[in-house]
Amino acid sequence: MFGNQTERLVDETRKGWLYFLGRDKYLYLLAVPGVLYFFLFKYVPLWGVSIAFQDFSPYLGFWDSAWIGFDHFRRFFAHPDFFTLFRNTLAISFMNLTLFFPFPILLSILLNELRNEAVKKTFQTIVYLPHFLSWVIIVGITFLLFSSSEGVINKLLVTTGLGRVDILTNPDLFWLLLTLQNIWKDAGWGTIIFLAAIAGTDPQLYEAAKMDGANRLRQIWHITLPSIRNVIVILLILRIGHMMDVGFEQVFLMANGAVSDVADVFDTYVYRVGIQQGQFSYSTAIGLFKSVTGLILVVIANKLAKKLCEEGVY
Repeated sequence: MFGNQTERLVDETRKGWLYFLGRDKYLYLLAVPGVLYFFLFKYVPLWGVSIAFQDFSPYLGFWDSAWIGFDHFRRFFAHPDFFTLFRNTLAISFMNLTLFFPFPILLSILLNELRNEAVKKTFQTIVYLPHFLSWVIIVGITFLLFSSSEGVINKLLVTTGLGRVDILTNPDLFWLLLTLQNIWKDAGWGTIIFLAAIAGTDPQLYEAAKMDGANRLRQIWHITLPSIRNVIVILLILRIGHMMDVGFEQVFLMANGAVSDVADVFDTYVYRVGIQQGQFSYSTAIGLFKSVTGLILVVIANKLAKKLCEEGVY
């Protein structure tokens, strides 16, 4: 019996790629839209990165624009605002990493502990909903709540005899306010992956822990968290790779003159010099710098995960 299986496996390996293409044609057909999407919108536009090394002119095009090497990168690194942009971007990303990233994990565990399915589904729906709201709506809600003149919170404080609280124009609170908005908007959506990972945990492990006298907190610490550790590590690595991307729309809408020193990040700077001033090559160089930095961070984080005996991204 084993001899026949071995011969069959050998015959399978000897057959060419056309055989496997014909055998699994429907699976490959399902993959075609995804492959086309990544090819057209991810790989084809990579040709545009070349203008980061050119003095690009739309009238001359890619082929006739002068090549200037790394001049745009030198200009960017020597710019007096570079360290301010770098500081603000890293600070916002670090706060998202330390405050926002753990929140979906905690929320997933709390939702998993609900035993009433109707209540559990209701809470899941409620925490999912903010993800589908645009940043324009969320910033509008924030303004209605915390505006010093029209905000509901300040009106209540004035009514009770307390003074107004300066929130939207306070530079010390700007980064925290962005992080809290991210938590409210996307923490519920982030629970989807973690709840799916928790659902794959063997129920017999919980039964054995109960027989050994473990309470719910012990079960969470010794069973639930270890069972989703690989998922946490992979998502953490991917999050680290986006340290240079803090989101243009949210920061742009929340920024004002009073918080400009802490609100100016790479994304808003690229919009200002690239779109408003038409410096396409210079802004492309900044975008390429962000992408390369993100790639380096992913590689470093993945190597650290491997050294700690975790699976990693690759």
